[in-house]
Amino acid sequence: MCLSKRIYMILFFLLVFLLVGSGCSAEENTGDQPTITKNPDSEYEQTFSDLNLGVLFHFDFYLPQADNRWVDIWVEKYSDGKMKAEPLIQLSYGHSPDSVQEGRLGFGMINHDTQTPLLFLFAPGMSTEPEVIDKQSDTETITWNYTIGEEKTELELGEEITLAAYREKEGSSIRTEDFQDEESINRIIEEGDMVMLLKLKVTEESPEQ
Repeated sequence: MCLSKRIYMILFFLLVFLLVGSGCSAEENTGDQPTITKNPDSEYEQTFSDLNLGVLFHFDFYLPQADNRWVDIWVEKYSDGKMKAEPLIQLSYGHSPDSVQEGRLGFGMINHDTQTPLLFLFAPGMSTEPEVIDKQSDTETITWNYTIGEEKTELELGEEITLAAYREKEGSSIRTEDFQDEESINRIIEEGDMVMLLKLKVTEESPEQ
């Protein structure tokens, strides 16, 4: 089996596991406020690491009043201090038949250290098709991290939040940055590094809209 077919098969089974288990949560959630929690020690991130597939950001997402709310997830790319006009990849959904929706949400990048990585997004019960992009970046140093803390994060309706950041920089060394600090992320972008930001926004809409 060639490498590309192997990767697609692994990704297919990984997404099946992510979607099948999308209704499960490690922690009981209550209340009317949407929340998200990073899960860097999940078996799915471990699988990505063990198989040397690339980068995976995994979160536990809780969405109450899901039948009246809309979710947007997308990845922005910045290069030479400027944002690409359109998101690299995006996923939008809402008006669920269920009043509460919770499960796994995240972003994966296969072969991240090549010029043409595969990107995909996943959310409770759904995912995007893997999409090949041209990074147009020839760098030597790569780093990535979550941009939210260890504790459960409450989401404000209508406000976008940055969940994770991926960075590529020329040269053999890279300064450690606090990815949880918005000023640090803005400084990295202004310095001209290639940066990808995973973002999320929850809005409240009625089913009639």
